[in-house]
Amino acid sequence: MLNNEYKIIGVMSGTSLDGIDVAYIIFNFKTTWEFKIKYSTTIPYTKEWMQILQNLIANTSDGLQEIDSKYTIYVAQVINSFIQENNIQDIDAICSHGHTALHQPEKGLTYQIGNLKALATLTKTKVVCDFRVQDVALGGQGAPLVPIGDKLLFSKYHYCVNLGGFANISFEENKKRIAFDICPVNIVLNHYVQKLGVEFDDQGKLAATGNINIQLLEQLNNLDFYKEPYPKSLGLEWVKKEVLPIIDAFAIEIKDILKTVVAHIAIQITKEINKKENATVLITGGGAYNTYLINQIKNKTNNKVIIPCSEIINYKEALIFGLLGVLKLREEINCLSSVTGARNNHSSGKIYLP
Repeated sequence: MLNNEYKIIGVMSGTSLDGIDVAYIIFNFKTTWEFKIKYSTTIPYTKEWMQILQNLIANTSDGLQEIDSKYTIYVAQVINSFIQENNIQDIDAICSHGHTALHQPEKGLTYQIGNLKALATLTKTKVVCDFRVQDVALGGQGAPLVPIGDKLLFSKYHYCVNLGGFANISFEENKKRIAFDICPVNIVLNHYVQKLGVEFDDQGKLAATGNINIQLLEQLNNLDFYKEPYPKSLGLEWVKKEVLPIIDAFAIEIKDILKTVVAHIAIQITKEINKKENATVLITGGGAYNTYLINQIKNKTNNKVIIPCSEIINYKEALIFGLLGVLKLREEINCLSSVTGARNNHSSGKIYLP
């Protein structure tokens, strides 16, 4: 008989590299799924780890495996500290996304570091992880995976938009969940603002002082990716190959780059959310704190843009990967073919025992 309550630690590291999100969540299933985030924190990366993760795609296969081993140990230490600090006694499983090192689904490749069996051994806890590999093997994009959580936990909103390293969107259409990556966000904004010695553009204040470069804006909006049908997803490799060279060719001030990129993001996001009228749009992820970006989105839509409490903004992905793990433990569908393009819906992830 299946449990109706699960005590889970959800772990997420996103492409924006702001750190490892860890949340202790209690899930309850009655007629629908309910949740309570009891404890949560973000552990920022050290400079050393930041440098390693920024340069993952430059590594050989052997180099990646060595980093994978070290990163798994690091994640285990982060989780063990979190458990100890919050005096958590009761855990059904740790459900971890890992950190994307390689994502080329068109070549049948996806690799998330931090998903080795050692994670279960070092934490002395059951682990559910590595959610993307099976989907790619089934012909899917292996991303985005969060939409099943949007469907089961946040169904009252017409659109769920997450502003992390990339913007992605999830919504119901003809009784199917549709989701895809829209455009890059913090992965590009942070790349440029860090050249000024700060980690991110606080509330978008620097972008607000810049000027839009119309030519650059046009070139960004004309990227081939925006013409492609979904399912589709983005990765760091695409940004380095397609986006950064376009921006760098203009040799303009960083504040002007930021303002132009924000305008680009707002255009791409509102192009999607304006397809329905009188819609509610839930916005989460680190970009929800970029006041200037949010205002640009609001200026381009008549739909209702909702920014939830900070707990949901910060930990929605850790929460949903916790749910993906629970669904895997129940052998229930946690990957939707309508979202990823896989041959069929399936229950994805690996289960490791300590």
